[in-house]
Amino acid sequence: MIERIIISSLIFLALDAYVFKALLPYAQMLNNPARWISMLAYWLISVGAIAFLFYGMSIFRQTRNESHIAQYALALFFVFFIPKIAIALFHLVDDLFNLAGTTFTKLSSGDTDWSRRRFITQTGLGIGALLFGGALYGVTKGKFRWRVLSHDIPSKILPKAFDGFKVVQISDAHLGSFLRNYRPIEYMVEMINDLEPDLILFTGDMVNEHAQEAKGWEQVLGRLKAKHGKYSVYGNHDYGHYGPWDEAEALQSQLMLKEIQNEMGFQMLENENVTIEKDGETVKLLGVHNWGKSPHFPKIGDLDEALTGVSDNEFSILMSHDPTHFEEKIMGKVPIDLTLSGHTHGMQMGIEIPALGIKYSPIKHLYKRWGGLYDEQGQFLHVNRGMGVLGFPGRIGMWPEISLLTLRSA
Repeated sequence: MIERIIISSLIFLALDAYVFKALLPYAQMLNNPARWISMLAYWLISVGAIAFLFYGMSIFRQTRNESHIAQYALALFFVFFIPKIAIALFHLVDDLFNLAGTTFTKLSSGDTDWSRRRFITQTGLGIGALLFGGALYGVTKGKFRWRVLSHDIPSKILPKAFDGFKVVQISDAHLGSFLRNYRPIEYMVEMINDLEPDLILFTGDMVNEHAQEAKGWEQVLGRLKAKHGKYSVYGNHDYGHYGPWDEAEALQSQLMLKEIQNEMGFQMLENENVTIEKDGETVKLLGVHNWGKSPHFPKIGDLDEALTGVSDNEFSILMSHDPTHFEEKIMGKVPIDLTLSGHTHGMQMGIEIPALGIKYSPIKHLYKRWGGLYDEQGQFLHVNRGMGVLGFPGRIGMWPEISLLTLRSA
């Protein structure tokens, strides 16, 4: 452990020293004592940040995600060190050009274009500043920037009574990451209730690791109101498999989470279905345990069991946490009209400008269908980008989402 800390500290100090080298010409433009104050401040902040980062990580190992210090340390890494890595990479290119240029000058007695060199480092500094500002906004404001995204879901077999039926989907709360800060979720609850939904569906990952994270949230999420009920399913993080405990404790956590969600007013569907009735007509709502294509995620969702008693000509909605379940087991194979998933978070960063047709997140390189509505020859998949955060404790461009899906009889 000590060796790991020493090696990691040396790596961070080397990064700081290299970025300091990139900044030094600009510091030297200052007059004394501003020059020395700026250089001293740089190193005091850098060393202090490294110390706090390791302290925060030690707290994280003890308390996992339920620690303000651990969360702040993680935020510090993304806000402070990621921009430095970008600056260092550009400055490295600068130095390589410098080395090549110096060698060429010695061999040919020619001149080197130093302005291009300066431009490379300046570009790196600019990108570093953008990353710093973006990450800082993401961890302080972006993760609370709720938005409602609306879609119509047309269907030829939807009963007329359900035309205009409003389904609100939320997903990936990761309540442990909110550190008992109830106000953002209370605001989300108000936004959802203002939509007057007929049905509220939560598609998994209520917690990060253990059901204990959800304690205290019963009254907050219990205020969600829907005319035809609230339903939920498990996500891969809800089984207690990611914590430092045995299988018995994991199972206890799973059962506790179900009880807590019942107190919130959610009925959990575990490879089963229920009938939603309106004005004498019905649709089927199915929910399965997690099923993910990746070998790292549970494959315990049983679609056949969930389909028991469901006929092909009934309009059906499936809650399945991982969107790869739709791709591997449902699309073109099983007559389910609408599948609702989450899981990807849109990687909590990206850019979406619908008016210009721009929709990008790095997560697209891992998940083909990672966010929004997908129409696959009349079978719909909707992937919610999530409420909460995990890993990076913020959101940049991929704001927390409330999905409003309105069923339409085509």
